[in-house]
Amino acid sequence: IACEVSLLPRTHGSALFTRGETQAIVTTTLGTSVDEQRIDSLRGNTFNNFMLHYNFPPYSVGEARFLRGPGRREIGHGTLARRALQAILPEADKFPYTIRIVSDITESNGSSSMASVCGGSLSLMDAGVPIKSPVAGIAMGLVQEGDDFIILSDILGDEDHVGDMDFKVAGTKDGITAIQMDIKINGISREIMAKALAQAKAGRLHILGEMAAALTESRAELSDFAPRIMTIKIDPDKIRDVIGPGGKNIRAITEKSGAKIDIDDSGEIKIASVDGQASEMAIALIRDLTQEAEVGKVYLGTVQRIMDFGAFVQIFPGTDGLLHISQIAEERVKDVRDFMKEGDEIMVKVIEVDRQGKIRLSRKGMDQ
Repeated sequence: IACEVSLLPRTHGSALFTRGETQAIVTTTLGTSVDEQRIDSLRGNTFNNFMLHYNFPPYSVGEARFLRGPGRREIGHGTLARRALQAILPEADKFPYTIRIVSDITESNGSSSMASVCGGSLSLMDAGVPIKSPVAGIAMGLVQEGDDFIILSDILGDEDHVGDMDFKVAGTKDGITAIQMDIKINGISREIMAKALAQAKAGRLHILGEMAAALTESRAELSDFAPRIMTIKIDPDKIRDVIGPGGKNIRAITEKSGAKIDIDDSGEIKIASVDGQASEMAIALIRDLTQEAEVGKVYLGTVQRIMDFGAFVQIFPGTDGLLHISQIAEERVKDVRDFMKEGDEIMVKVIEVDRQGKIRLSRKGMDQ
């Protein structure tokens, strides 16, 4: 058994797992909710934030044939490996990423699905996914003649072909996460099952020990090439302000910051970017669109319009307040234009927000 991680430096996570004459190169890619798999079925649309694709090219078994779409083997082995790893993934609210694992089998003489499980576990840890525990898998075989039988560990292709059972067991050091059994006999006894499970556990623990030599736990940081997702919460009534007419505001934020933005109906906004500064910029722009005026707080505003009775001052994008002529200075003001002009930036304090949301401002008691 040989294990290697970070084999492909440009990917978010990668691993090479070799067991005998079976080898898998497994990569992990992290994405946002936009990258979730959409499944259109008779029951309606569903979304899947964890995918595992298993590729079994002809050269892995020394054959030359056309590369076509996924067949029974690819779908079945991929589903088994996905179920084996699904149990150890973190909750979506703690790790809000879409995870895609791709297992490419480079050679096969044994259980390539279990190699995909082992490589998948290592690539997840290499990507910094906080999994609950490493997972390994092993394929058990059976040769039975009358009442006599023998359990085989880590069966080869020929042992699978001529044997009576192919029993795949995947799990952590504490328990099983997935099993699959194919038998060519009428059934197996409780004794055979107990011995097979015990022997599988011993083999699984041995493989986990070999995997630990390469990587014992998930990396503390994500890859430099993986997106960083930050989550903020806004008032659901403010969602329309963030999106803007025809999506104008959300497009402007995306173009200016370079971050990907996903808005949920509950008011939860996820901002994703490889560059942390881009995420911070997007959050600041969203805050500008959704913040509310606070009574007693001082703002640096911009004079938008001057009227005979005062001036309208924008305290942040999309929010104006009225600076009445009586609140401009301590002394009596005859003409607003003697103190300011349109486009000037001035410090103002919010003194009232009425039931209709209208804002009253003041400059009294502040440096003019």
